[in-house]
Amino acid sequence: MCGAAAEVDAPNCLYCNARLATIACPSCFGMMFLGSRHCPRCGAHAERAEAKTEDARGFNCPRCRALMEAVAVGTATVRECARCSGLWVAAAIFEEICVDREQQSAALGLPMTKSAPGEVGNAGGHVRYMPCPQCAQLMNRVNFARCSGVVVDVCKGHGTWFDRDELQRVIEFIRAGGMSTARAREIEQLSEERRQLRQEQLAAARDDSRHVFRADESRASIVGSTARELLKLLID
Repeated sequence: MCGAAAEVDAPNCLYCNARLATIACPSCFGMMFLGSRHCPRCGAHAERAEAKTEDARGFNCPRCRALMEAVAVGTATVRECARCSGLWVAAAIFEEICVDREQQSAALGLPMTKSAPGEVGNAGGHVRYMPCPQCAQLMNRVNFARCSGVVVDVCKGHGTWFDRDELQRVIEFIRAGGMSTARAREIEQLSEERRQLRQEQLAAARDDSRHVFRADESRASIVGSTARELLKLLID
C-alpha cells in the first residue's frame, strides 16, 4: 500500500495500518500473509471465509474494544479482532479444536511441532483482567493445562480469549504431547494428595487410640481405688 518496510510477523503496517496478515491456517491457527496459499509453519492450505452466525449480536474485543468479525477458519468459526489480532473462541469450538489436534498427534505418533517452554506471566509485569465479550463479567486468567506456559482468559460459560499467537502456541503444546504430560502430572499430584490424606488418617487414628487407652487407664484406676476403699470400709 505505502511501500514501507514491515516486520516479518507484523499483522499490520506500522505506517499506513494496512492489513498484512490474518489468521487463515485451519491446522495450527497461525497467521498468514494476505495472498498466501499455504501456512509457512505447517504447510496446511489456507482456509478462511466470512462466517454467518446464528447470534447476530456484535461482540467487542475485550482487549481494544473494537468490533470483532466472525470468520470461519477451516471448520471452526471464531471471532477475530482486526486491530489487535486477538481471537474469541466459544467453549464448545475450543474443546473440538483441542480434541481434534490431540487425535491428529496421536495418529501421527510423533509431535508435529516443537514449541519452546513458555513463561507464565505478563511481559509488561501488569496483569489486566478483561471482560467476557458476551456476559461482560471479568474472565479468569488460566495457565492452559496448568503447565503449558500459555496464560489465556477464560469465561467458563462462554469461551476463551486468545491474544495474538496464543491459540497457535496452545496447539503447538498439544501436538508436542503436552496434554499427556499434563494428565500424568495430575495423576501424580492426585496420588500424592491421597498418600498425604492416608498418612493424616493413620495419624489421627493413632491419636484416637492413645486417647481411648488413657481413658481406659483412668477408669481402671478409679474402679480400683473405689474397690480398695469399699474393702477397707468392710474390714473396719
